[in-house]
Amino acid sequence: MGNRFEGKVAVVSGGGRGIGRAVALLLAEEKASVIVNDLGCDVDGTGSQKEPADEVVADITKAGGKAVASYEDVSLMEGGERVVQLAVDSFGRVDILVNSVGVRRDRMIFQMTPEDWDAVLRNGLKSYFTTTKYATILMRQQRSGRIVNLTSDAGLGAVGMSSYAAATEGVIGMTRSVARDVGRYGITCNAVSAVAETRLFPGTVDSYRTPDQRAGFGSPPALGAWEGPGEPGDPESVAPLVAYLCTGESPNANGYVFGVRGGSIYLYSNPEIERNIYKADIFTMDELDELVPQFLSYDMPRGWGRWGRRRMGGRHG
Repeated sequence: MGNRFEGKVAVVSGGGRGIGRAVALLLAEEKASVIVNDLGCDVDGTGSQKEPADEVVADITKAGGKAVASYEDVSLMEGGERVVQLAVDSFGRVDILVNSVGVRRDRMIFQMTPEDWDAVLRNGLKSYFTTTKYATILMRQQRSGRIVNLTSDAGLGAVGMSSYAAATEGVIGMTRSVARDVGRYGITCNAVSAVAETRLFPGTVDSYRTPDQRAGFGSPPALGAWEGPGEPGDPESVAPLVAYLCTGESPNANGYVFGVRGGSIYLYSNPEIERNIYKADIFTMDELDELVPQFLSYDMPRGWGRWGRRRMGGRHG
């Protein structure tokens, strides 16, 4: 590898397993000093153990890199503050923040409990807020910084995953807003929606559908036969894009959502108004009866619509 991050300090939350682990190792290979934060909880957010963070730190130091383990629960404000403070105490600054924390408690919405909903939102969304809040205080003072948030495309319509969809779509909205909050200070904030085989997504046929297929937009060209080491769904296939967004090579990339799936990297469009109707007054119900079908919903599928009964067989409709 190289020395792209020599002299830089990175915090990777959720760095003990999966994509977070792959990112922490790659940043260290590129000479970053890394805080590897991982609570070591189970997929549903319960329990804790130190081994995941410790093992990644051991791998980094064995290879000659610099790393310190953190076991903080970053879904708590004090946890987010402590992990950032650990970076300052250990290495003097924070240049890079990669958020890769999440839990899943999948249930159909009519079966979802408040406890399951709260656990997923707390771990998968608030955890990103706590670290970002304290990291950006320092980055703003430094007038530089890179933030990358791992997310998913569950919000395109994942069946039985309303809580996870809410958390990850919240991460996307937060990413766009944070980018505008801190862009003037030389800080960028982007998100990466990855398809990879991890504990959260152990790998099924549906999990390897492309975003276009999940959203019902049609099928893009098929990927060719994989020629690299390992499998296209390995977390290591995600790490290079995440690390690249932590460099200064694309300073105009700020507030965007990138995707990665094996050898394919793509850029999601930001939302735009697709159609509209207008009048210089409040619409009446009679007017909406006439205008909405004519100008807004004229080509929407009849009956159950895009996500209805006829399309419920697949994981994403």
